Amino acid sequence: MEGLRRGVGYGSPAVRLGMVVFIFAVVMMMMIPEASATRWTVGGNKGWTSNVNYTIWARDIHFYNGDWLFFVYDRNQMDVLEVNKTNYESCNADHPLHNWTTGAGRDVVPLNVTRHYYFISGKGFCYGGMKLAVRVENLPPPPSSQPINEKSSAPKSTYHGRLVLPAVLAVGAVWDVFVRFL
Repeated sequence: MEGLRRGVGYGSPAVRLGMVVFIFAVVMMMMIPEASATRWTVGGNKGWTSNVNYTIWARDIHFYNGDWLFFVYDRNQMDVLEVNKTNYESCNADHPLHNWTTGAGRDVVPLNVTRHYYFISGKGFCYGGMKLAVRVENLPPPPSSQPINEKSSAPKSTYHGRLVLPAVLAVGAVWDVFVRFL
């Protein structure tokens, strides 16, 4: 009760200003375009195993910087080795660039550099087709807006409305707080 008499209750200027700042921050966050990474389970529901053609599996997939490869396999028999292109083509597991095998049979490989990645399973499984090559790209830029057609009766810009309305509301809220304090 004492706090309310001193002006620190819900109607106090400090609380109102805090609420305005919070609302402004939420509105600004809604305007930020979203981007997300994808976790790809290698081989789909078959996993990392023999008798799967991983070239066909990866053929129509676009791998982007920030995605992950999730290898699911029998940890007692197989492994996940990252190799260079020459060792990938010859199934040579003697000098891997990186051994992603953790021993759990559930290994996640971050694709955080734009380049070609080459993976094989050693212990002879590569010769049975357990090899995967992926090319990691940067995300493409968002589509640009189409030129305005003067004769069109369609709305001229939907993105413009997504910026102007929140900005007007934010300016109005700040103005309201400013007027109440004076």
